[in-house]
Amino acid sequence: MDLRSRISDALKIAMKAKEADRLSTLRLINAAIKDRDIALRGEGGDAGVDDAEVLKILGKMVKQRHESARAYEEGGRVELAEKERAEIGVIEEFLPRQLSPAETEKAIKAAIAETDASSIRDMGKVMGALKAKYTGQMDFGAVGPMIKDRLS
Repeated sequence: MDLRSRISDALKIAMKAKEADRLSTLRLINAAIKDRDIALRGEGGDAGVDDAEVLKILGKMVKQRHESARAYEEGGRVELAEKERAEIGVIEEFLPRQLSPAETEKAIKAAIAETDASSIRDMGKVMGALKAKYTGQMDFGAVGPMIKDRLS
C-alpha cells in the first residue's frame, strides 16, 4: 500500500474515532501533499507525487515541528511545544525506521566506496547516493558533517 493510501486510511480511522488532534495533523499532511501535486501540475508534471516525494514532505514537516517545539520551549510555551511533539509522533508513523548511528556510518562508507569519492569535491555525489537510497531514514543535516570528516 502506498503512503497516500495509508495516510487516507489513517485519516478515516481518526475521523471515526473522533481523535481531533490526530485528525488535524493528518489533514495537514494531506494538504501538504496536495499542495505539492498542484505545484507539479504547474511545472508540467501530470502524475502527482510519488512515495519518495511524500517522504521528503513528511521529513520536512518533522523538521519544521522540531524547530517550532524548540522555539516554543525557549519562549516558555510548554503546552505548544507538547502539541508540536504530538504532531511529530503522528507524522513519524508514516516515515520508515530511522537508521541507527552504526547503520548510518555503514551507509556512508558504502556510498563513498560506491561513488569512488576521494575528496571534499565528491561530497555531492555521496549525498546524492545516500538520498537515493535512504530518503526519510536519516537526517541529512547530521550526515553532511560526517561525510565531510571522512573526505577531508
